Amino acid sequence: MGFTHLHLHTEYSLLDGCCRINKLIDAVAARGQTAVAITDHGVMYGVIDFYKAAKKKGIKPIIGCEVYVAPRSRFDKQKPLDSKYSHLVLLCENNEGYQNLIKLVSAGFTEGFYSKPRVDRELLKRYHGGLIALSACLAGEVPQAISENDYSGAVDTALWYKNIFGENNYFLEVQNHLLPEQQTVNAYIEKISLETGIPIVATNDVHYIEKDDSFMHKVLLCIQTGTKIGDKNSLEFKTEEFYLKTEQEMLEAFPNLAQAVENTQKIADRCNVELEFGKIKLPFFDTGGEDHFEYFQRKCYEGLYKNYGVSPKKEIIDRLEYELSVINKMGYVDYYLIVWDFINYAKSHNIPVGPGRGSGAGSLAAYCIGITGIDPIKYNLLFERFLNPERVSMPDFDVDFCYVNRQKVIDYVIEKYGEDHVAQIVTFGTMAARAAVRDVGRAMDIPYAVCDKTAKLIPQALGMTLERALETSKELNDLYNGDPQIKQLVDMAIKLEGMPRHASTHAAGVVISDRPVSDYVPLATNDEAVVTQYTMTALDELGLLKMDFLGLRNLTVIEDTQNAVRKHNPDFSVENIPIDDAATYKMMGEGLTDGVFQFESDGMKNVLRKFGPETIEDLIAIISLYRPGPMDSIPRYIHNRHNPQDIRYDTPLLEPILNVTYGCIVYQEQVMQIFRSLAGYSLGRADIVRRAMSKKKHDVLARERNAFIYGEKDVNGNVICDGAVNRGVSERVAEKLFDEISAFSSYAFNKSHAAAYAVVAYRTAYLKCHYPTEYFAALLTSVLDSPAKISQYTAECKRMGIKILPPDVNASYESFTSDGKNIRFGLLAVRNLGSNLISQLITERKNGKYVSMYDFCSRNYSRNFNRRALEGLIKSGAMDSLEDNRRKMIYNIDKVLSVVEETRRFTSENQMDLFGESEKPQTLVLSDIDEMPASELLAMEKAATGMYLSGHPMNNYRAFAKNPMFTPISNIILKKVADGRRVSVVGILGDIKLKQLKNKNTVAYTTLEDTDAAIDVIVFSATLAKYRPQLTAGSIVIINAKVSDREDREPELICESVEQVPKSAEKAEPDQKLYLRVDSISSPQFVSVCDTLSKHKGDTSVIIVCADTGKRIMAPDRLKAEPSERLIQSLSAILGEKNVKLVKNQ
Repeated sequence: MGFTHLHLHTEYSLLDGCCRINKLIDAVAARGQTAVAITDHGVMYGVIDFYKAAKKKGIKPIIGCEVYVAPRSRFDKQKPLDSKYSHLVLLCENNEGYQNLIKLVSAGFTEGFYSKPRVDRELLKRYHGGLIALSACLAGEVPQAISENDYSGAVDTALWYKNIFGENNYFLEVQNHLLPEQQTVNAYIEKISLETGIPIVATNDVHYIEKDDSFMHKVLLCIQTGTKIGDKNSLEFKTEEFYLKTEQEMLEAFPNLAQAVENTQKIADRCNVELEFGKIKLPFFDTGGEDHFEYFQRKCYEGLYKNYGVSPKKEIIDRLEYELSVINKMGYVDYYLIVWDFINYAKSHNIPVGPGRGSGAGSLAAYCIGITGIDPIKYNLLFERFLNPERVSMPDFDVDFCYVNRQKVIDYVIEKYGEDHVAQIVTFGTMAARAAVRDVGRAMDIPYAVCDKTAKLIPQALGMTLERALETSKELNDLYNGDPQIKQLVDMAIKLEGMPRHASTHAAGVVISDRPVSDYVPLATNDEAVVTQYTMTALDELGLLKMDFLGLRNLTVIEDTQNAVRKHNPDFSVENIPIDDAATYKMMGEGLTDGVFQFESDGMKNVLRKFGPETIEDLIAIISLYRPGPMDSIPRYIHNRHNPQDIRYDTPLLEPILNVTYGCIVYQEQVMQIFRSLAGYSLGRADIVRRAMSKKKHDVLARERNAFIYGEKDVNGNVICDGAVNRGVSERVAEKLFDEISAFSSYAFNKSHAAAYAVVAYRTAYLKCHYPTEYFAALLTSVLDSPAKISQYTAECKRMGIKILPPDVNASYESFTSDGKNIRFGLLAVRNLGSNLISQLITERKNGKYVSMYDFCSRNYSRNFNRRALEGLIKSGAMDSLEDNRRKMIYNIDKVLSVVEETRRFTSENQMDLFGESEKPQTLVLSDIDEMPASELLAMEKAATGMYLSGHPMNNYRAFAKNPMFTPISNIILKKVADGRRVSVVGILGDIKLKQLKNKNTVAYTTLEDTDAAIDVIVFSATLAKYRPQLTAGSIVIINAKVSDREDREPELICESVEQVPKSAEKAEPDQKLYLRVDSISSPQFVSVCDTLSKHKGDTSVIIVCADTGKRIMAPDRLKAEPSERLIQSLSAILGEKNVKLVKNQ
């Protein structure tokens, strides 16, 4: 007889289906079933994985989908009319049906999405060929009509579908999950079948594999809906019958409908879809009629002569000819040309492109044509690591672009090949080990503290799983075995770990095809972006061209720095900087690498200090070694680097391969070279073995071990490879080498990738070393959205003696800019300022500096200019150079804007004098008012820019905060403090935000900031109730807290208590005096100094040094001042920077 499941939801019915594909196929085979269908809700995400897994086990894969059908047109999207939808199961009978299902599912997203991806009857009419339809579960259109007592409507609907899909291509579906409503529906389904002749098929709506998995499914639904077990959940399944049943169980469920059960097998027998893998589907590249290979060859040789001179060495020409031959024979000429074309577009439009990424940098042809910028000959990079005749998968050029203009390159590709020929690529967020514990714990209503403690015992290592964590973490294992609640939590988390949680758009992946993408793969939409429903891996297997268009912030920083340097050095080019600059390597060797690409971490700095790099090769090696696994080799590498006499080679054949890395195996390319030089492997086969080693393919390794040691011959006795022993290597050494390589190969790094990134890293280091103000101006601009990075880089500027000058409408540009030996704050960081207004005020400034608030407003009055923008400029201090004080400007805003508007109105009405000049006043006297306290000025700066600019509220508490009992916030942000550690931190509180939880408890969220960094603080209800009076925005407090460092967010503080800082703390800063050198006390200069001091009243004594007499005079108390950065800058503008000194008393 036979039975096949035709209605089944895999893990790709996101947070609803529990059927893991591999386990599902095993279970199908164990039940003696020969076929199974995939019918996920509205999507085809899992089709390729499902198809391959089924084929591998000898199970027939039936490709399908349970689509959502709109009640009216798919284009109708009005509440409540279109909120209701019905289900319909579609199965592919043949490849035509597969193509039509792709079209339907794609249109459901791109045209019909309204809470769900919906198709409609018009689409079903157009794309019904090759499809078999089932009326679906209780949510199907026919069952819904029956449930609504509309029997005639149910009959009409069934006949409509029968008419569309054809005789025996539409089936009425019955299910039995022991639900009373199903029994009612099933009875009417039988009646409709008798009346219309439409056959019945019996299915089980499978959402999980085993009956015992029903609780797991409940947990999964709770994760989807944000509810807990025990809460009322509209999605909860009311029985435990939604599992993968046997044929016998199905016959027992339908004792009077054996034919309906048998019909499942008949349908399965009819379904035969064959997918094509490995056939390349490259888009056509237009060469203007020239033969594609000849065009490619010509371009490569042009680059060859440009890079290596008119008479390149023979071995270089031979290498290029070999690569051209392989590329041509394998059908990748157009692939190279397509990549070259969009890279050429980027370069010709001044969009920075990285020198390379991944193994593609090992191709000489790519270097010659301009795809990469790394000389593979110079760095001994291997083409075969990227492409070789023995490799079956498509090569992959990943390209880094300036992150600001990356989209322009994608837009060019879309325009060139057609919008429907280009799509972005889906990716899935999965439940990783820690996240699974937290999600499951939340759903099972296990206390947060228990879940958090358990999750944090899981080691943070690449590819970590819960089962591995139980093996490696004794503390976790002890808890698991000693606490039933934690055992239940972890066991359930293990079941759900790795399941796809949500679909999103791959950050860089783009697919380009020769025909519309929807001819090959289904499409979806994510945040309005059209994406493929198949992942990058599946697209690769289907032969589609996928590209990574990556945005690398550092390329933008390098370009912006280069442009800034060219303002005073027009011929400067980062491409021409010396690659052996001693000062740059010295800086790196001292570990001064904040802001240097790839080398910012404390661990990297330590390695640099011990290593003392002197060449790019050194940087390549450090990048390759500083990772889990090979990190253990760093001490030996450093020792050999400084003690070359200790280097030992097991055989002289290794020296030319390993001498560049001081006798250590570091790179994948070295593994390949060892196989070639010692055992006679081709580089292509060596790469295959390297891959097998990294994936621990034991059957391959056993065969290759023998070949490596003793050689191999074909059936005719011809030598395939010599083997190490036949090349003079002892058997002992050969065995030892193979075992060492096997153990290390999964850690060995791709040198081509490391070389490309080492070049980018060196360039950033060189620019920091020789053009620090230009470099850090560009770097700060690039991290405006990261307060932690802003704090880190401003601290580094301070260490280097570079001041961050506040914004100024007469000096600032949109971005941070170099201003002599200092950096000027960029206007883009001022809130409520749009790019158009910034551009306008900079352009207008060319007509002369702004001289007053009124002058500024009258010259910039436009649709881009408004009160909020003006307030932002005043509060940030950007208009300090125009008027005496900020309070005065804020107080006079209405007056100034009123006069400007009135003047503009007169001008627009042509109220001109006889000479054609407007009667607007050239000056406007503002109402005078004293400046506000320094604390208020700082608060305004913070509100306007997110930063304190002219000082910091914590400046007077520096000495107090330096007490060893307090932990600097920067140490926590930079993860120098372990998760769970209790700390005491001094800082100023930000705004207090209260949130009521579902359990009615109130939680407070705030920030705590010291002079160098800021951190988020969470105050739970019990602590909040106790310390609410102390939690006031702007208060300087001591927070006693526990550090929370979760993998999915920045470090936070969990507040446990709050203390007010003692009043004595503010005076803990050492006394200081302000020394001012003036020409004489009778000079106009001195009058200006006194006027400026009077506007910045404070407690710091001022010493006047007279240049004419050499005398030092203590200024009267009325001139004591608050030595803010703003005051220092104002005095420096009058006297010169060298004549203003703030000196701390000893």
